[in-house]
Amino acid sequence: MKITLWRAFGAAGALAAIAGAAQAADSLTRFQDVSLSPDGSKIAAIEQVRSLNASTVAPHGPVVVRDARTGAVLAHYDPCGGCAYSGLAWSPTGDRLAFIAAQRDPALATVEVAQGGKVSAVAQIGGVAQQPRFSPDGAMIAFMATPGAHKETGAVEAGARQVGDIGALETADEKRLGVVPAAGGEVRFVSPADTFIYEYDWRPDGKGLVATAAKGNGDDNWWIATLVNVDLASGEARLIAAPAMQMNMPHVSPDGRTVYVIGGLMSDFGPSGGDLYAIPISGGTPVDITPGVKATYTSLAGFRGDHLAAVRLAGDQSQVVLVDPGSGAAQILFSGPVTVSANEGVDAFATGGNVSFSADGRRFAAERQDFVHAPELYAGDSHGLVALTATNAALPAQTEAQSVTWSHEGETVQGWLLKPLNPGPGKHPLIMHVHGGPSSAVTPTYVTSDAQALFPIVEWLRKGYYVFFPNPRGSYGQGEAFTRANIRDFGGGDLRDDLAGIDKVETLAPIDDKRLGVFGHSYGGFTAMWTVTHTHRFAAAIAGAGIADWISYYGENGIDKWMIPFFGASAYDDPAIYVKLSPLTTIKDARTPTLIYVGERDVECPSPQSFEFWRALKAVGVPTELMVYAGQGHAIRDPADLADLRQRQLAWFDRYLGTGS
Repeated sequence: MKITLWRAFGAAGALAAIAGAAQAADSLTRFQDVSLSPDGSKIAAIEQVRSLNASTVAPHGPVVVRDARTGAVLAHYDPCGGCAYSGLAWSPTGDRLAFIAAQRDPALATVEVAQGGKVSAVAQIGGVAQQPRFSPDGAMIAFMATPGAHKETGAVEAGARQVGDIGALETADEKRLGVVPAAGGEVRFVSPADTFIYEYDWRPDGKGLVATAAKGNGDDNWWIATLVNVDLASGEARLIAAPAMQMNMPHVSPDGRTVYVIGGLMSDFGPSGGDLYAIPISGGTPVDITPGVKATYTSLAGFRGDHLAAVRLAGDQSQVVLVDPGSGAAQILFSGPVTVSANEGVDAFATGGNVSFSADGRRFAAERQDFVHAPELYAGDSHGLVALTATNAALPAQTEAQSVTWSHEGETVQGWLLKPLNPGPGKHPLIMHVHGGPSSAVTPTYVTSDAQALFPIVEWLRKGYYVFFPNPRGSYGQGEAFTRANIRDFGGGDLRDDLAGIDKVETLAPIDDKRLGVFGHSYGGFTAMWTVTHTHRFAAAIAGAGIADWISYYGENGIDKWMIPFFGASAYDDPAIYVKLSPLTTIKDARTPTLIYVGERDVECPSPQSFEFWRALKAVGVPTELMVYAGQGHAIRDPADLADLRQRQLAWFDRYLGTGS
């Protein structure tokens, strides 16, 4: 059943008195790790309130439990004022809530359990920990931990210094499965010491867990991760399947016989996307239960009743669905042009969103937002979503948003056009933002002026720029065949889709085709570099953490395993395709002024790639600047660096595009 976006959001104002007074217009509340209790009566979330003008990188927020129908606060937990909380998980009976409290310098992770208004620490690990989950009988808590971690988990974080015996360094930082009695006691690590665990689920018998896992460097090897069955008593990790696809979010069926995963072509661990697959827990070939669906499954919550509960992205619609595991048919509980996010059991944001379900699958909850409405906490069922909070009601819309669809080369392509609220007369410049990945998609997230934003979207809109977000082939939202359409064709069909999208946008808005800009980060940074060496249509470009030469990149980056599914072979086995798709190969065709930036300790897109492109542009006489941010990784975290970067981006496009008619 579909509900309209605007009707559902209309409930927010009426709930202000119930959920508490709205925050000031210069602050924003986020509802993270949303977790609905098994009976659907309570919602827990980490509620972070921060000033949009503040430079805090990781704002502290308490764990708040609310009534799932009224939004009234039932409990408030904040046992560690200097900690960051994550991984909210209810016990099977809904009377206890587990979560991780993490502090830095030194790194210390505590498994906390809240019950009856009190919080108890049941385990501590020197390092980092994630995703606590109660066993089916509620007696044990499992979690993932990296004792003595040298860096924050994930390839987007700043890499550890590469000095000394590098080969020895590659064996460090394995994330393991640990278990502890729910009442507290000794922690026991149950997965092999040489294996990195990415995600897991309890078996219904409580005697083991299934997990996605790989030996060696955890940042690099997720793309070749296997599905394993970990025995709780012996610690043996028996192989279930090792398919030539990426797998996310494993869940075991209630009878313990089948493991279900999201499987597909994925370029990053966090943004999941693909079809739903069934794999016998005894071992066997994965079976696609949703073949040919014109949508991308972005999260899987496991069984709720006799159906699989999931979220998928279908064009511009985020859909909450219950899937028949036999036929693959989906019952749509909700569909709308919004982003829903719970991050239940997910450490990185899942593109297209996810929600938390009750045990029977009839109710679900999530943070919800779109381009013009700030995040609020919502709960719903097949009759629609209802706002439980109005804490961000004072935050105004900064843009008008329009979903744009166009046909190109036999494909249906979708994107988003953001319009200035007061554009003024005449034609205006357009900035095209190319998303990262490439296996990802832009979904509607609230646009506001934010001291932690990587790009100054609001400032561009206020200056009269239009902003275009295409989701070309290679993106999520149109089915797995569409996602796979850019294999061995980076910058080919996807750039043609982007340019056709601009043609479409120019029929919908007063765009000056002589004042087009392109920018992106990561794969978007590569696309910006590729674009300026393959077309002169753009007047200016910004390339963040890009890739200039796939050959040298293959040996420099810390996650080279992701490249094999897209290129078909390593750079050493098939160098021709890597050379063909490198922006440096066609650098002499570049004419577009290009601003380049990168983090000094970027693991995913190392800084030498940006140096190479900067030097090449200088050699062919193209105006260019390069900014390297000290100590930063793929994600620029430092507040001062973010402020500096946004000012440089504003100045660059103003210099070459200008504003007004």
